[in-house]
Amino acid sequence: MPENGVIRVMVVDDHPVVREGIRRSLQHFAEFDVVGVAGSGEEAVRLASQVAPDVIIMDVIMPGMGGVDACREIIHLMPGVGVLMLTASTAPAAVIEGVAAGASGYLLKDSGVKQLVGTIREVAEGRVNLTADALRQAAMLIRKDPAGAGFRGPDLLTTRETELLRLFCRGLSYAQISAATEVGQSTVRNTLDRVQHKAGASSKTEMVIWAVRAGLLDDLQ
Repeated sequence: MPENGVIRVMVVDDHPVVREGIRRSLQHFAEFDVVGVAGSGEEAVRLASQVAPDVIIMDVIMPGMGGVDACREIIHLMPGVGVLMLTASTAPAAVIEGVAAGASGYLLKDSGVKQLVGTIREVAEGRVNLTADALRQAAMLIRKDPAGAGFRGPDLLTTRETELLRLFCRGLSYAQISAATEVGQSTVRNTLDRVQHKAGASSKTEMVIWAVRAGLLDDLQ
């Protein structure tokens, strides 16, 4: 969550009605500041670097550069940003490709305001809003090495790092992990940053996918 408590949101969709609908919905909440709207993937990449959002709501299907490619490029330029893929259905291809590109979750276009607000909050807090099945499928898609070749496994992590990573992968915020383990929030954040570096992950989503591949979440329901 941003230190000042205000979540900077950018909305990307090629339909003006959708963009305006989301913007108006968020205007009723003081914790959100819609800092930019874009109608294409290309515009989203340019605008993101200018307005520095905390969370981007990104339509999956757009003319030209689609949402998945735009997400991938933005995550590469701004690893700390959270991206929510906006989709008309939970079709596996769209969701999984977005996750593999670095998205923190997805949001259905027919979601209500309550779900919209709650999901943005979760992503702003650093949580990954994804099902276990989506993570497993994304892990298969993102894997570039042949079965296990060159894969850096969980033996890289200390017991404490593994514990905090597993809690994070289950959707707990830094504050909740801190309360559950009696470890300070700054230590939780720094530890997970270290885990991300050890895993060679470019984002927290990719770190979670790494944990799935490493077998650390085989009991995830």
